[in-house]
Amino acid sequence: MLFKNISIVDENFDIIEDGFLQIEGDKIIYMGKAEPENYSGEIYNGKNKLMLPGFYNTHCHVPMTLLRGYGEGLPLHRWLFEKVFPFEAKLTGEDCYWATLLGSIEMIKSGVVSFTDMYFYIENMIQAVEESGLKVNISHGSSPKEGFSFKEIADYLDTDKMAKRYNNKNGKIKVDMGLHAEYTSTEEFVKEVAQYAKENNLIVHTHVSETKKEHLECKIKHGMTPIQYFEKCGLLDNKVIAAHCVYIEDEDLEIIKARDVSPVHCISSNMKLGSGFAPTKKMLDMEINLCLGTDGASSNNNLNYMEEIHLATMVNKGFYGDPEFMSSREILKMATINGAKSQGRENSGALKVGNQADFIVIDMNKAHLQPVFDYLANVIYSAQASDICLSVVDGEIIYKDGELTKIDEEKVIYESNKSKDRILSEI
Repeated sequence: MLFKNISIVDENFDIIEDGFLQIEGDKIIYMGKAEPENYSGEIYNGKNKLMLPGFYNTHCHVPMTLLRGYGEGLPLHRWLFEKVFPFEAKLTGEDCYWATLLGSIEMIKSGVVSFTDMYFYIENMIQAVEESGLKVNISHGSSPKEGFSFKEIADYLDTDKMAKRYNNKNGKIKVDMGLHAEYTSTEEFVKEVAQYAKENNLIVHTHVSETKKEHLECKIKHGMTPIQYFEKCGLLDNKVIAAHCVYIEDEDLEIIKARDVSPVHCISSNMKLGSGFAPTKKMLDMEINLCLGTDGASSNNNLNYMEEIHLATMVNKGFYGDPEFMSSREILKMATINGAKSQGRENSGALKVGNQADFIVIDMNKAHLQPVFDYLANVIYSAQASDICLSVVDGEIIYKDGELTKIDEEKVIYESNKSKDRILSEI
């Protein structure tokens, strides 16, 4: 396919106006101002449209779409232990399949091409993701089970089976090693997870210092912060995606930088649960690979990535009293290049020749997007998810002009509500 007369956000977040971009298979093979010669394939007219790299939602629990609006108004620990965990105990693999498709619909419509997820029934989730056309880095939110060793629990067994089946094969599905958190694990368990991930070259996905309670109790229990504790246990010998990082300290930041950990900023979830504000300014000043995630739909309460981008830059400017902080380029880099790096996806996250053909197109011919002085500013501060008119993953169109090409939205909504009703009747 050849895209012509379209404005393109390049790898440096500069704009190529009235440009051309050609894809062949799953790769970008040409990008520039001149029209390629002797091209005879399909053409997409990009007049009044903007193409930019697709987004990476780097911390999510997609099946929690079934818990949207459930357990409102509670702090994190009460919300988890009183509402979420009892509901999740009733989930089946089929429930997680439909709920993953439900969340995928939201993400596709808001520009996501790949996401990082931690949950369970990951085989059912992978089936849903494959059907959706999205990419995923997926893991169990592993924690110890009384009376069982690490290699006897379903979290390990499923991870091992799925990693051997999918990793280093088609590229879209990557299986990571999940560790729910410091406060839901033991030191022995963390060390076992760290060793297994190292032996199998798996990325580790975990929650870190999400609340003051979690952070302070770790210091009381172990005499060190969660990041310092994880380093001691060998977890940071691996590539690590660390969700939230709200209460990390200066020494933690030095460790994160030295170990090339990728923290994930989840502004909506952190505000809604009253968890606090991550030290994003220090992270970006230190050139830490800061990413952006929605978290689950039960603590957000949506997976609208465009909204997450908008909130992150607005709130951080206000929080730090600095209108120059978290510029359009910075937030887009967090949402694209940094996200791809955290997932270990090479040749992804930016529009350039040789990269994967993962991108979205925004219709700029809307009253709220005109006039255009600054394309990136219009995307960050003015655009809505509904302005996305095309989404392409590995060269395949998965969303066009308001229609999903691979998912039956009506059926997904019906089946998801059936799951919700059954679970509520069983609690």
